[in-house]
Amino acid sequence: MQALILEHAGKLSIRNIAIDRVMGRDDVKIAMRNVGVCGSDVHYYKHGAIGPFVVREPMVLGHEASGIVTAVGGNVTHLQPGDRVCMEPGIPDLKSRATLEGKYNLDPAVRFWATPPIHGCLMPEVVHPANFTFKLPDNVSFAEGALIEPLATGMQAADKARIRPGDVAVVIGAGTIGILTALCALAGGCSRVIIADLVQEKLDIAARYDAVTAVNIAHDNLAESVASLTEGWGAQVVFEASGSPKAYANLFDLVCPGGCTVLVGMPPQAVTLDIVGMQAKEIRIESVFRYANQFPRALALLGSGKLDIKPMISGIFPFERGIEAFERAARAEPGDVKVQISFE
Repeated sequence: MQALILEHAGKLSIRNIAIDRVMGRDDVKIAMRNVGVCGSDVHYYKHGAIGPFVVREPMVLGHEASGIVTAVGGNVTHLQPGDRVCMEPGIPDLKSRATLEGKYNLDPAVRFWATPPIHGCLMPEVVHPANFTFKLPDNVSFAEGALIEPLATGMQAADKARIRPGDVAVVIGAGTIGILTALCALAGGCSRVIIADLVQEKLDIAARYDAVTAVNIAHDNLAESVASLTEGWGAQVVFEASGSPKAYANLFDLVCPGGCTVLVGMPPQAVTLDIVGMQAKEIRIESVFRYANQFPRALALLGSGKLDIKPMISGIFPFERGIEAFERAARAEPGDVKVQISFE
């Protein structure tokens, strides 16, 4: 089967590859429709590794996906051929302690699409466990369905924040995860979200949403802006979604006494935290690693019509132009949020 393959750092190809597609009784077979190009995909493309995860042999990329069920295993009753679906890409050991405690995203044995040595889903057809395959609401497109995966990260972040109605939140970073986290914070009860970035074009996209205030930290001081917008009190919740080590220099200046900081972005190297500054305000710190049990809730929210994620989709390329899609995503054009690849 043809697939979009990372041969090694800096080298992509579309070629045939032998993939095990044996379908078990608890599995479904899915014809792919849309696949998002994630920042991790781009990082593997450019560098060949993320921390301890090293691409040592050719690997199929892609993990943000939607498609159509074409066949179901004998034990599957909640899905049938023709169903429009999205797929949760991380499959844990269902007998592990992490899974049994409801924290399956933290299972060390999780098999996650496009994380070495596990192949991703940028190919015309995949076999996937039915329990990690979810029907799309009728009013949700395949392109939106392929955004459920990053939306689930935003849902996880909002959950960790323990938002109370009326809270003010700050989101640092206006990429895909940052904007989706901002929308989840609003859906969770925040009265306002202040979103910060260096790129005005991305801030312009975020500012289209009601109750979102954009701050360009290329020329505005974020701490001063937050203080001005909160009458000097600070935000009840701060989401760090940029992954920039520089964001940690004054992170706790943004948080009100007794507030919460949620770490969503992953810095490329170790960072320093002002522990005393945190203690003096009794700031609670939470962290996010992917998500658990968020896909059904994200789909319910999207299906309700209360969340519009269409502005996140910056461009859709046909599969045969998939390398071009990766090259565009790697350029990180200012106005781009999410580039997708389509098999339609």
